Amino acid sequence: MPNYLLIKFIKKTGSTACFFLFFLSSAKAEFTDQVWQFSSEMQKAYQLVLNLQSDKANELLNKIADPSQQLHKIYVLSLSETVDVLISEDQKKFDLLEAHFRKRLQVVENLPEGPEKLFLQAELNLQRGFNLLNLDQSVSAVFAIRKAYNLTQDCLKDYPNFIPIKKTSGVIQVMIGAVPDKYQWFMSLLGMQGSVVTGQRQLQDLRNSNSSLSLEATLLYFTIKGLINQQFSEASKGLLGCLKEQPENRLVLFLAINMVAKDSQSETALELISKLDHQGQGLQMDYVEYLRAEALLNKGEYSSAIVAYQKFIKGYRSPSFKKDANYKIGICNWLMNDEAEAKLYFERAKVTGRAQADPDRYAAAQLEEKRLPNQKLLKLRFSTDGGFFQEAQAVLQTLQFAELKTVKDQTEYFYRKGRLAQKLDDFEMAKVNYHKAIQLAKENPWYFAPNAALQLGYIYRDQKNYVMAKKYFELALTYKKHEYKSSIDSKSRSALDQLKFVKI
Repeated sequence: MPNYLLIKFIKKTGSTACFFLFFLSSAKAEFTDQVWQFSSEMQKAYQLVLNLQSDKANELLNKIADPSQQLHKIYVLSLSETVDVLISEDQKKFDLLEAHFRKRLQVVENLPEGPEKLFLQAELNLQRGFNLLNLDQSVSAVFAIRKAYNLTQDCLKDYPNFIPIKKTSGVIQVMIGAVPDKYQWFMSLLGMQGSVVTGQRQLQDLRNSNSSLSLEATLLYFTIKGLINQQFSEASKGLLGCLKEQPENRLVLFLAINMVAKDSQSETALELISKLDHQGQGLQMDYVEYLRAEALLNKGEYSSAIVAYQKFIKGYRSPSFKKDANYKIGICNWLMNDEAEAKLYFERAKVTGRAQADPDRYAAAQLEEKRLPNQKLLKLRFSTDGGFFQEAQAVLQTLQFAELKTVKDQTEYFYRKGRLAQKLDDFEMAKVNYHKAIQLAKENPWYFAPNAALQLGYIYRDQKNYVMAKKYFELALTYKKHEYKSSIDSKSRSALDQLKFVKI
C-alpha cells in the first residue's frame, strides 16, 4: 500500500480551535442536525472516502473552510483514515492516526454539551477500537470500545431523536452481542450488554432515514447479515443491489466480493474482482489477491491460484492470512501431485505469519499433522465452498467411505456430504450427514462437529422448528477447543439472541 499524505487540517487544529469553539458555543441547541445531512461538497468528500479514494477526499476536505461544517469534517476525516488503516493494516499509518485521534478528541471534548459531541466522541473511540483490534492490541481496544459504548448510551438516553448515534450504537450492540460466551463475564464486568437484533434494528432505523450516513448503515447492515447471521444469500443480494446503484463504489464492490465468496459464488466473485482490477484509483487492496486466490482454488485453477497467493503475500503488509496463504500454495501443489513443492510450502507456512485469524489457526492445526491431507476430501471441500456443485458431486461419487482410514477423515466425509446437501437445499440429507459427523467426532478438537451443530441450528430455524434450532445452537457452544471456536461461538450466540424474539 503506497504511503498517502495525511491532510493538514488536524495538524492546524490548535490555531483554528478558538474560532471553531467560539462559533459552536454561540450556536443554539435547536439547530442541531438531528439526521446529519452533509453539504454538497462534504457529500462528495464522503463519497470519495467510501470509494476508497482517500487522497482525493482529503484534497476536497482541505478546501472546506465553513465553520458550520467542522463537525461533519472531523467525522469524514476520521472515517477516511480509519478505512485506510483497516484495509492496509499499516502500523505506520496507525501511529499517525493515533496522534490525530488525540488532537481530534481534544477539540471535540471542548465542545458544548449536546448530541453531536457525544456522537463524535463515541465514533472516534469506536474507530480507534477497531484499529486497535485489527493490530491485536486487544486490551486497549476493549477500553476504547467501552468508552464508546457508555457515550452511545448517554446519547440515546438524553437525545433519543438524534439518528446518527444509531450507527455507532448499532455496531457496538452487534459486537458485544456476538462476543463468545467465554468473554461474556468480561463484558458484564465492564458494564456492557449487547444484542445483535437490537444493533440491526438501530442500523435499520438509520438506513430508513434521510441521513447522509444511510449508505454506511446499509453496508454495515448487510455485512452483519452475512458474517454474523450467516444469511449470505440475503446479504449478497443486498450488497449487489447497492452495487447496482453505485457501480463505481470500490468499498461496495469490495464488500460484495467478500459476501458472494461466502455465499459459494466464486465465479461471481472472480467477475467482480476483474471489475475492481479496472478501477485503479484509490487505496490499494492487496487483500483482494487473497480473495482471488481463494476463488481460483475453489474453481480448481491451481496454478493461477498460486500466482494470486504469492502476489498477496508480497503486497499485504499485515502478517494475517499469510500462514494460510503459504499453506494453500502447498495445497495447490499437492492437488497437482507435486509433493516436494507442497512440503516446501508447508514448512514455510509453519514459520510464517501468525495463528490468530481463523484461516491461519486452521492452517496451523493442519500443519501439525504428520500426513498429507486426502486429495478427494480437499477437492470436495473447495468445490462445495466455491459453488461448483456438479464438480463436488462428481468428486463425491469417486470417494468411498471404506478408503478413509482415520476417524478424522471419516468425520470430514460426513461433514462435507452434509455441506453439499445443504447447499443443494436437500435439508433432510444434510441433517443425516451432520448428525453422523457429530457422532463420529465426539470430543475431538475438529471444527466439523461444532459447525455441523451450527448448520443444523440454521436448518431447523429456517424450518421454524425453534426448539431444535435452540438445541443445536447451544450444542455448538459446548465444544471447548477447535480452530473456529471464536467465529462459531459468535454465530451461535447471535442466532440464540434472535430466537429470543420468536415464540418457542
